[in-house]
Amino acid sequence: MPGNGTVTRSTLRQQIADALRDEVLAGRLRPGRAFTVKEIADQYGVSATPVREALVDLSAQGILEADQHRGFRVPEYSLTDYRNMIEARSLVTDGMFQALTTGHPAFGTPPGDPRTATALTTVRRRGEEAQRAATAGDITVLIGYDLRFWRELSALFGNPYLGDFLHRLRVQSWVCAVQHLLRLPDLRGRLWSGHTELVDALARREAEAARAIVADANAHSLALLEHLTKG
Repeated sequence: MPGNGTVTRSTLRQQIADALRDEVLAGRLRPGRAFTVKEIADQYGVSATPVREALVDLSAQGILEADQHRGFRVPEYSLTDYRNMIEARSLVTDGMFQALTTGHPAFGTPPGDPRTATALTTVRRRGEEAQRAATAGDITVLIGYDLRFWRELSALFGNPYLGDFLHRLRVQSWVCAVQHLLRLPDLRGRLWSGHTELVDALARREAEAARAIVADANAHSLALLEHLTKG
């Protein structure tokens, strides 16, 4: 962690939050792991204030939870929690896709218009990277690109509240899932990788096709976690 005078408290806050977020999503900070503000401040060699702010930020995102009078800890989500997250995500994305059939100005232009393709190019690129990571079984890289994919896709609907809510749900889903997925010695071929198919369906404004693709992704993920928790 940089310690020179040009680093502001806000920068430290974000750096600490990013570092801890990556540790949780990579599964290196296990569910139930508790720590105090002082412990993290000592680890990074910084004052308590930006650490406390970073931990509060992560709690608001569902990555950590406050443990009253004891500090913070990594959540211990159950399979029931995961099912509920999947259901909540489905309700959000179903609404997004349905909006395309009722005149919502997402993407801003009619299907087939070059501007629509341009708007989706970056999202598709994230999807391609996510697919490569899924095929290779690289869960850490996959999570990063998957979150960026959905963040940028939801941004095309022009509603920041929608994007923030869906992002939170997907982050929490990954926090829950990664603890189980890391039990597998080899994740190649086990992770869903239909991101570009989804983008292509949305580019054609085929809401039912998009809904079916996401339903398949959710069913795949849930079945895998059910298998791992039983094992």
